[in-house]
Amino acid sequence: MSDYKKAPDGLTVARTLDAKGLSCPMPLLRTKKEIEKINSGEILEVLGTDPGSRNDIPGWCERAGHEYLGEKEDSGFIRFYVKKK
Repeated sequence: MSDYKKAPDGLTVARTLDAKGLSCPMPLLRTKKEIEKINSGEILEVLGTDPGSRNDIPGWCERAGHEYLGEKEDSGFIRFYVKKK
């Protein structure tokens, strides 16, 4: 059983960042840059394989004021969803 926040179905994504294969801290650094490319209230989807992102992305959202919507496991990677403040 996972204790990670599961993203709701039916999210409308404004932009997708492919961070698969990158190791910490690169997924978070790329997420910080990518979220600047979307408007307030829009959702960024981050595709990642680094298990550290499960802690890094929600923690950064809390510090930066963005809303962490959760994650979904896919085959071989995880989809993270961040709503820009």
